[in-house]
Amino acid sequence: MFRLDTLDDLQGLAARLPQLDKGAAAQARERQAQLTKPPGSLGRLEDLAVFMAGWRGTDRPRIERAQALVFAGNHGVCAQGINVFPQEVTTGMVANFAAGGAAINQLCRVAGADLKVVALDLDRPTADFTQGPAMSADETLEALNRGAAAVDPQADVLLLGEMGIGNSTISAALALAVFGGTAQDWTGHGAGADAALMDRKTRAVAAAAARHAGLGPGATLAALGGREQAAICGAVLAARAARIAVLLDGFICTAAVAPLHAADPALLDHCIVSHCSAEAGHRALLAAMGKVPLLDLGMRLGEGTGAAVALSVLRHALAAHDGMATFAEAGIG
Repeated sequence: MFRLDTLDDLQGLAARLPQLDKGAAAQARERQAQLTKPPGSLGRLEDLAVFMAGWRGTDRPRIERAQALVFAGNHGVCAQGINVFPQEVTTGMVANFAAGGAAINQLCRVAGADLKVVALDLDRPTADFTQGPAMSADETLEALNRGAAAVDPQADVLLLGEMGIGNSTISAALALAVFGGTAQDWTGHGAGADAALMDRKTRAVAAAAARHAGLGPGATLAALGGREQAAICGAVLAARAARIAVLLDGFICTAAVAPLHAADPALLDHCIVSHCSAEAGHRALLAAMGKVPLLDLGMRLGEGTGAAVALSVLRHALAAHDGMATFAEAGIG
């Protein structure tokens, strides 16, 4: 089982984790060239099949087991009045997930993903990051390793989502700390902020980034992140250790792994960003990370909903790759 002992272990970690199986990827690309279609005519579906082949280590990968993880946490920065809804909504939504009543439940059911929700000490919000670090190193490691432990090593693909009132503010601060710019560049309306709330959000993001400037990747995650962000990082790393491809959700999931990108962009080589969120800053974040989203549907709900929709596309890609006849098999040419 993957486990991180210290946050400093992020440095140099990419070289110690499994890499893309170039042989399997090449075999998959060769198969694509033999299938009964013009070369490249299935566009990105072909690339997805090759990507999955490389990470699963087989030229004809299949999705027998898809796992969806939604991590939930609460944030001390809500003391700054940056949230539209009270933090009790996080607990209420976790109960809604458990009852099967949320959007992610419906989308996972259709896409064929097993959903697990991990609530991370909802009665114990992180500290207000405008006043000090959101978490200690030990708290960050605990959340990161809980995220890692939640990953099913037998999964073929992992979908990641989150729930946490105030976490669009957390995401803006992480993006600002890792990629620079201004607080205005990264701060969006989240769950529906009005002008006054947007002003408070932007000031909180700017204050936090200034207070915690110049930190390393692990320390940045601790100072500015939340428990669900740390858990997402842990799940991404555990998936990499097990050669599991990852479908990240939108802005909040992408920002959550920004500290991993800061440690080494290669730590995210096995990750696909499922969609481009309508939340402000996501397009810039994707450009900064060199990630091309799979979908662009104007979604901004979170919960892993974009990842669940993207899973259906990934299944289509592998079905075509595995099930189509080659020209030789079809007796053509």
